[in-house]
Amino acid sequence: MTTDRRTLRSDEPLAVELTAALKRGEVDRLSRLLATDPWLALSIVQNPKGGGRSPLHLFADWPGHNPNAAIVQMLAAAGADLDVPAEGMWHRETPLHWAASNDDLELINALLDAGADIEHAGSSIDAGSSLSSAVGYGQWAVARRLVERSAKTLLWHEAALGLMPGVTGQVEADPPPQPEELSKAFWNACHGGQLATAQYLLGHGADLNWPAPWSGQTPLDIAEQAGWSDVVAWLIGKRAGRGKKGL
Repeated sequence: MTTDRRTLRSDEPLAVELTAALKRGEVDRLSRLLATDPWLALSIVQNPKGGGRSPLHLFADWPGHNPNAAIVQMLAAAGADLDVPAEGMWHRETPLHWAASNDDLELINALLDAGADIEHAGSSIDAGSSLSSAVGYGQWAVARRLVERSAKTLLWHEAALGLMPGVTGQVEADPPPQPEELSKAFWNACHGGQLATAQYLLGHGADLNWPAPWSGQTPLDIAEQAGWSDVVAWLIGKRAGRGKKGL
């Protein structure tokens, strides 16, 4: 199987038909395409504007929630790489990362059931796992599902999800987290609407006005953006400041 044979331009008729079958969840149509061209499961569809996507990426792509997650099993049975990264992009995200970014619970379950690696690196958030994508983009249902399915958690993940046993275990360890890590966890607790966690972290030395390096937003900014009125009221009561608006 040659590299040329595995690459399609997104405007080629076969790529257009493949994409339509995936986006519409048309299992029978996809089955016919794979029967005619089995290599399609391993193909990369190149966008003229840049970046290559596997069929599983096309199925998971924003806004996600395409019908018929049985397509995942069909592609896997045809030899698709469940953990293939996107090509020619600034990140190395897999289809699982994209499903996480879209809060697509059905697709998360389908990919994991088919054997996708829950810890595969490449997130656009921190080059980490799909859990980083879910938490970083505020996709809370998927984030909790990934934890339920045994995803490894970092302190900032745990803070955003209010997983207090993990948070207290790390904060009260010897040695404790570095100040930057503690403040990042506090920021994420505010992002996730976890008031009790935020209160605990502030009491253990987190910076009330820590500006996120990726956006300049303070904890108050992100709590306001996320719509957590109780966290916002508490932060204002603590005289928290605002920084740069918008992600």
